[in-house]
Amino acid sequence: MSRMGTLAHNLYSGEVSYDFVGKRNRWYAISGLILILALVGLFGRGLNLGIEFKGGSQFTVPSATATVESARASVEKSGVPGADAAIVTQVGSDKIRIQTPPLTPDQSATVTRQLATDLGVSQGDIGVQLVGPSWGGEITQRAVQGLIVFLVLVVVFLSAYFEWRLAIAALVALLHDLLITIGIYALTGFEVTPATVIGVLTILGFSLYDTVVVFDKVKENTRGITSGNRATYSEAANLALNQTLVRSINTSVVALLPVASILIVGVGILGAGTLKDLALALFIGTAAGTYSSIFIATPVACQLQERRPEMKALTARVAARRASGEGKRSARKSATGSTMATAVLDTVDTDEVIDDADGVTRESLSGGAASTGPRSQPKKNTTRSQRTKKR
Repeated sequence: MSRMGTLAHNLYSGEVSYDFVGKRNRWYAISGLILILALVGLFGRGLNLGIEFKGGSQFTVPSATATVESARASVEKSGVPGADAAIVTQVGSDKIRIQTPPLTPDQSATVTRQLATDLGVSQGDIGVQLVGPSWGGEITQRAVQGLIVFLVLVVVFLSAYFEWRLAIAALVALLHDLLITIGIYALTGFEVTPATVIGVLTILGFSLYDTVVVFDKVKENTRGITSGNRATYSEAANLALNQTLVRSINTSVVALLPVASILIVGVGILGAGTLKDLALALFIGTAAGTYSSIFIATPVACQLQERRPEMKALTARVAARRASGEGKRSARKSATGSTMATAVLDTVDTDEVIDDADGVTRESLSGGAASTGPRSQPKKNTTRSQRTKKR
């Protein structure tokens, strides 16, 4: 069996256990720091919305010789309103992308002619995309509505399959992943495109999947737990986390490897800039989803469950049982001396003769009263030849 297989077996059987639930304050603190950074990026720097959301005009110039500076100078030379606010970026190694505020068709044609003249390309080769601000606002509204509907359906499903407390815990984990992904996206300055929205919804589904896997094992371990007194709800849930830990890690690694390939190879090496919006959202969201399903969702669920009266009664019974066990072990420990003496005497042959001068008997070593007087010696067996000789 491999090391990972051995670890998985030990975690599942409880031979090895990590206290995820008991150290939840530590994980909450780590998440709090990450969320603060994300919120600083979100409300400080803000999201770099693409023209699909804020509206505008976009020109894509296929040229391997043009530079960002020459393209910006060409747009400003056209003299159209807002040309000085144009955003010019390099896309790959052979394309220049220029984004401007919303332009009329005539203004767009003017910019296209100027770019073709200054950069040495044909007007037909320049890609033009015009998005009105009202259409961009409608797209943003639809994206928010879709997210809200998704979250509501998640709560309904989890409440029906598990219970509302676990549904709330899963929702907290989903919001945790969403804020981290959007905040880090704002910090990096990546443009928010429809691909970004697709990536965010995809990672929310992945995070939910991982959380449901853990919660299903929690449900199995805690079934009928209130009728016993051997473990609290948090302890049973923590065992479920350990039992599903290797599965969560393996699933996340398998999901992160292709996404990392898109970021490193597709964007970094091949220069496919259109992939970075999707890849970054997937990478951040998958990592955050794995973290939240282990360190956020289950600890929050345990806190909500431990507030129930029956769970409080269970915790009290478990504590009383363990206190009783500790008392019995202490009593046995105090009686170790006499117990050891008895165990030593039990190993002595019953026919062994102990010298009377020692004044020590089995009863005195084992804590009983000392015996006095002559001791009965074992009868000696005489053979037939010996009896004949005596006669």
